[in-house]
Parts: sequence; structure tokens; C-alpha cells
Amino acid sequence: MVFTQKPKRLKKASDMEEIRPTHAQLLALRDQIKVATSGRDLLKSKRDALLLEFMEVVDTTLDLSVELSKTLAEAQYQFEFANAFDGEAAVHSAALASSGEVFVDISGYRVMGVAVPVIKQSPRLPRTSFNRGYSPTGVSVRVDEAAYGFEKAISSIMKYAEAETRLRRVGAEINKTNRRVNALDEIRIPQLKSQVRFIEQTLDERQREELFRLKKVKKKIARGHANS
Repeated sequence: MVFTQKPKRLKKASDMEEIRPTHAQLLALRDQIKVATSGRDLLKSKRDALLLEFMEVVDTTLDLSVELSKTLAEAQYQFEFANAFDGEAAVHSAALASSGEVFVDISGYRVMGVAVPVIKQSPRLPRTSFNRGYSPTGVSVRVDEAAYGFEKAISSIMKYAEAETRLRRVGAEINKTNRRVNALDEIRIPQLKSQVRFIEQTLDERQREELFRLKKVKKKIARGHANS
């Protein structure tokens, strides 16, 4: 059993009527197809490069997510441990007395024209109980360890935030590029090719009609010579 599939109509007849079936229009449409095809190929190259960057960032983000979860869990444990032995009042007092600042360096780079941010924590000397703001003689080692644990967590949060920002930026650009590729592949290029076929068919019909008329004229001339 043989199944036949009807060809899809890419353009309505009313839309085709708006196209001028001339050789100049045919050449213009062919040039548009070349430009659209070249643009599609460039977009595919861009998408492939972004996908490589995305896969690399995904691995980094997953690793940093595990690291962040572990660091936060350790800091929370140290915090609860200090609360249990030194009391909430002592821990709360040390937290109110402590102070500090976090400085960051923000830069970036480009992947196929897409700006990717890079966020780095500025280097600083390790903090100790002498420069956290509270009296080193008024707190226990357990409070110091809890403070150090959350300082490590801040660094982990900064690294994870950078990776996630890169991941979101690259992922959004991949989706945008993929939509443009699909629009060219599934709409624009087939539309242009359909218009080219319409003009070619129209010009072929005109050429056949012209040949038919020329044959009739030749016959009439031949009959006139024969009668004379």
C-alpha cells in the first residue's frame, strides 16, 4: 500500500498575489535566501558556542552548590553548638558587637557577543577574634569558630552567585538564539523559498505562453507564404 502526502501550502494565494513575478524580484528573493541562510548558520554557531559555555558553567554551579550547602551546614552546626554551650545571650551579644565589610570586584567577558559577569571577592587578611569587633576575652572559641564558619559561607555564597548569574545569562541567550534559528528555519526561509517557486512557476507559464504564441505566428506566416 502506498501512502501519498499532500504538499504543505506555505503561502496563501492572496499573499502570492502581492509578489511581483519578475526576474528582478526573483533575484532579490534568492539574495534574501542566501542572507537568511547565512544568518541562520551564524546563529547556530553562536548557539553551539553558548552551549559549550553553558555545560561548563552547569558543572561549576553544581560543584559550588554542593560546597555551599556543606559550608552552610557546618556554620549552622557551629552556631548551634555555641548557642548550646555559651547561651543565646552571649552569642547574640557577640553578633551585635561584630562588624565587617565585604568588597567585591566586578568584571566580565564576552562569549559570542554575550556579556558574562565575573564577581570576585576582594582579597583580604583573615579575620580573627581581634578584628571582628567584639572583645576577644569576652567570647569563647566556639563563638569564634561559628563566626569563621559564616565568613567562609559568605565566600561560598559569592562564588555560587557568580556561577548562577553566568548560568542564567547564558541560558537566556541560548533560548533567545534558538528561537531566532527556529524562526528562520521554520518560517522565514520556507516562506522565501515558496515565493521563489511561485515566481519561477509564473515565469515558466509566461514563457510557455510566449512560445505558443510564436508558434501560432509562424504558422500564420507559413500559411500566408503558401497561399501566395
